Amino acid sequence: MKKTTLILGCGDIGTQLGKQLIDAGQRVIGARRNVAALDGTGIEAVALDVTDEAALAALPDADIIVYSVTADRFEESAYEAAYPTGLKTVLQAFGSRKKKPERIFFVSSTSVYAQQAGEAVDETTETEPHGFSGTLMREAEQALLAHDLPGTALRFSGIYGPGRDRLIRQVSEGRIAASNPPMYSNRIHRDDCAGVIAHLIQLTLDGKPLEPIYLASDCDSAPLHEVMAWIAQRLKVETPDVIQSPLRRRSSKRCNNQRLLDSGYTFRYPTFREGYEDVLQQGGFLPAEEKAGARKKSGAKPSKAKA
Repeated sequence: MKKTTLILGCGDIGTQLGKQLIDAGQRVIGARRNVAALDGTGIEAVALDVTDEAALAALPDADIIVYSVTADRFEESAYEAAYPTGLKTVLQAFGSRKKKPERIFFVSSTSVYAQQAGEAVDETTETEPHGFSGTLMREAEQALLAHDLPGTALRFSGIYGPGRDRLIRQVSEGRIAASNPPMYSNRIHRDDCAGVIAHLIQLTLDGKPLEPIYLASDCDSAPLHEVMAWIAQRLKVETPDVIQSPLRRRSSKRCNNQRLLDSGYTFRYPTFREGYEDVLQQGGFLPAEEKAGARKKSGAKPSKAKA
């Protein structure tokens, strides 16, 4: 019998995850507000507001639940509804069922960490977030881990990938982060986000023990200046405009992903170099000569314009 995974908040990452799980032979149900976005994916689409108890009660049983809801705006009330309130409603709805899920995964964030001076952090590091976003995210984590249902929180760092190219556009405009003091940054490619969740779902279905928290970030916590300088080199642009992050949004820490690596996960994009190379190629950001070189390496012939 097919295993069923229910993805609540089936956006970009959830869609990529769903496709992987379907390829692995699972049934996947994706719940989101705009169900038309799931057309043609193979994911069974359901329109849902996670705070609607009646709508949750109507959902079928699932072996795995992935809670990947995002707030619709950067306001405390929106974060409250999306994270602690929404997740608690889901826990109550599925915790009272006769057939309970084997595990619930909550897509959390490294915003739960307050460190700003380049400290190394891992799953055991104390979390004392300053802003409402990290505070509410931590509240949701705590609700999950205190519940009777088995749960795992996944603390993703900065997600980038196709369509998530703000840093590339800043560099293309000639802007770059200061080199001193170094501001350490952490990131994970969208495809690795989906890959991490799929990996941990498979471990669950195989009966393997899981940790309550995983820090999901790639293998290189590089200074932001270094990342942007590398992108500038690939774009062949000068970056005369040094930008400083506003103090209230400043974050500098080094995320340690050893627990995730120990679980057996292999990164598709282990550092920003492999990941941003993919985004640059796929997004058409590279200079013309770079594109021609890529076609030559692949053996593709340049297209001829029609008269």
